[in-house]
Amino acid sequence: MDRRNFFKSAALGASGVMLGKTALASSGSEQESHLVYRTLGRTGLRIPVVSMGVMRADNPNLVRAALDRGVVLFDTANNYQRGNNERMLGEVFKDYPRDSFIVATKVKPTGTDRQTGHLTSETDPEEFDRMFRTSLERLQMDYVDILHVHALSSRQAVTYEPLLKKLEQIKQDGRARFIGFSTHKNMPGVIDEAAESGFYDVILTSYNFQMADWKEMNDALEKAAAAGIGLIAMKTMAGAFFDNDRTRPINVKAALKWALLNPNIHTAIPGYTSFNELEESFSVMEDLNLSDDEMKDLRLARDEASLFCLGCNDCLGQCRKGLSIPDLMRGYMYTYGYRAYAEARALVTSLGLPSEPCSDCVECTVTCRRGYQVAERISRVAKWKDVPADLFMA
Repeated sequence: MDRRNFFKSAALGASGVMLGKTALASSGSEQESHLVYRTLGRTGLRIPVVSMGVMRADNPNLVRAALDRGVVLFDTANNYQRGNNERMLGEVFKDYPRDSFIVATKVKPTGTDRQTGHLTSETDPEEFDRMFRTSLERLQMDYVDILHVHALSSRQAVTYEPLLKKLEQIKQDGRARFIGFSTHKNMPGVIDEAAESGFYDVILTSYNFQMADWKEMNDALEKAAAAGIGLIAMKTMAGAFFDNDRTRPINVKAALKWALLNPNIHTAIPGYTSFNELEESFSVMEDLNLSDDEMKDLRLARDEASLFCLGCNDCLGQCRKGLSIPDLMRGYMYTYGYRAYAEARALVTSLGLPSEPCSDCVECTVTCRRGYQVAERISRVAKWKDVPADLFMA
């Protein structure tokens, strides 16, 4: 992308976040007490553009500080920290009025085909419901505001009728106000399918400045927003670092701003784990416009290999063994970018890898559009399958 088009992309939607009342109203946003609000699609939920991804957080006082700071939406999942993430939130939220916060949790369906991402005859909607009931018990709640189907990656999975019927029942029972899904790979396809289906209220998707010239992705987001779907961005900081040793950080504040300058993105869930990170993330709302220095940082970083995988799925047909490379690359980012070791181990062990997945390949046949050394990254992250679960929290 040349300089002119990069600026055009980064400035997309700036009219929706300026201080002027008219500009804010034109995009369904408003600003009060220095917080920028947007409406989460047809849900009608009005929330600040900065929310909280709770996956790595284990300090209840940090959650309380986020609530006091103005955070409204908190994102967790059934499997985060082996259930302790939901338990921690439940203990915090029991002391707050139920209408003062919004909770989104995620449940991953069983029986997902690792190669295609399709849901299969082994996908059990009743098991999905059982896991969701467990989430409600941990959260000490009768309902969540948003229930996401975790990690969908194929069009077929988006419209898998047996699961849709169960989700509709859950919604009718009042155990979830709104239904959505999260997606880490093949995102343009699944978002497009959701927009056409008319079923989902919300989508949680990866989105960051390294996708600036990914036309299919931006088209899908625009289509979904036009269909009334609320769009929540994750992975906005592209893994936060360029290198395994974390010596070359990405300008994460600029990266978060860039994602929020797209008016189709209604909020983002940066995963802060410290009070400083909370303040830094929230400070972007003081001025969502990118400075010249921030633009320069993002231009230089746009094409450089970071710890983030686009999840474009181009690599799937190239691997002789059919490894789920996007999932392995996500585990790599969890390991070296986030130091979320328990989540990295859980993801890698779920893939059913052989002991040394690349050992008998003379050379790697996979060419990554981002230029990643795929075999080297797989070799590093595959070792998690041999790490005992007892090393992590119970």
